[in-house]
Order: sequence, then structure tokens, then C-alpha cells
Amino acid sequence: MTQAVLPRSFAQTPFAHRALHDVTQGRPENSRAAIRAAIEAGYGIEIDVQLSRDGAAMVFHDYTLERLTNGTGALIAHDAQALGAAILSGSTEGIPDLAEVLKIVAGRVPLLIELKDQDGMMGPDIGPLERATAQALVGYRGEVAVMSFNPHSVAAMKELCGDIPRGLTTSAFDPDGWGLPEAVCENLRDIPDYVRVGASFISHEVADLDRERVAELKAAGAVIGCWTVKSATQEAQARRIADTITFEGYDAALKA
Repeated sequence: MTQAVLPRSFAQTPFAHRALHDVTQGRPENSRAAIRAAIEAGYGIEIDVQLSRDGAAMVFHDYTLERLTNGTGALIAHDAQALGAAILSGSTEGIPDLAEVLKIVAGRVPLLIELKDQDGMMGPDIGPLERATAQALVGYRGEVAVMSFNPHSVAAMKELCGDIPRGLTTSAFDPDGWGLPEAVCENLRDIPDYVRVGASFISHEVADLDRERVAELKAAGAVIGCWTVKSATQEAQARRIADTITFEGYDAALKA
């Protein structure tokens, strides 16, 4: 299988985290309004996908509905129609599915899709979300890449749609913050699956960019992104190492 080529824009364009969201302006996380605002501003867009009960890839970050919508319970307990009717807090919008978001973006800016871990322990019990995401991406002509904290998910995307560039979302993996066993965190922290999954980039926790493994990957040709930058000062520090950033809460600088 030919290695998928990551477009140059993914090393040059700042990515709006969960799109250019600002709930005070009626633009909740991962909403249509936030996506349109990012396009208008010329930013790349980072979004999350979760699986509905009936197997649709829904553009939403959390595993439960309470923080971001007027709904309750686990997202996966609801079908796509019900999720589309769950109103995002601070707006009049429901939760969009990936197919609709792809139509909105329509190749106008780079799109970075993070598949949320469906195993619960970053393990191999995955598949339906990956298949739903790959199916939605069939025929999409814009610049797009996929990533996940779970390397099994990225490996599945390699098999399902190997022509789409892949990356790993990575972290210091502090067990206290992640709720994962130390052995799992220790393994993921070393980013051992980069070659196996055919990755061409990582998006690494901004506070941990000085990690030696990040430097090794950069020296080997990996594009280094990072999450989540929240100020111009933090951006300047991150760019000493990172090629580009995922940001929120301020207007990141666009390269000329």
C-alpha cells in the first residue's frame, strides 16, 4: 500500500480546535456555526467524531450529552435522528453528522478528524466508528486527515481508507488524568505504533512538546502538531518545536 501523503497545508495552517467555537457568539464546539466561522477566517478545522446507536459518525466530542446539549445520557445510546434533534447549548443547532460537515467544508480548508476511542481502554475493541468515518469520506475531494489517541483506530483507518493521511494524537499520558492503567499509559507515551499505523504526523499535548520521542519523530520527518494552544504566548513557545498548532480561545496567526 502506498503511503498516504499529508498535504503541506497540514504543516502550515493553524487548526481551530473543535472548529472556531465561541458559545458566547452562538458557536458551540463542533457546530455548523463554528465550522463556517473557521472557514471564513481561513483556519484549518479540527473536529471529533463519535458513534451513534445506529452506526453514524456524529461530529461531537463528549461521550455523554449533558455538557454540550439539552440531552442526557451516553451519545451512543441515541440514534442519529435523535442526536440531530439534541440542541447544542448556546445555539439552535442539533448535532451534525460527518457527512453534513464534509458538505459544509467542501474542501475550502484543511480538515482534521479525530476519532474518539470507542474501546474505553485504548484497545482493539473498535471498528464501527472507523467504518462509518471511512464511508462518509468516500468521494470527498478536500484536504483531510484522520487521527486518534487509540492506535488500533488509526490502524483500522489504514486498512479502510489507506489513501487518507493518518496521524496519532499523543500525550504525556499521566494515568491520573487519563483514568488508564499505568502500563497502558507507559506504552502510549512512547508512541510505539507510529510506523505500524502508517502515520505521517502526530498532534501532541502542548505542555509535553519537549519530550525526546517527539524530537525523534520530527527528525525522522514527522509533521508535529500540538493541542491545545490557548494564547499567542503559548503559541510562540509551541512553534519552537511544532510545525503547526490546534488552538482555541484566541485568534491564531495565519502564515502569509
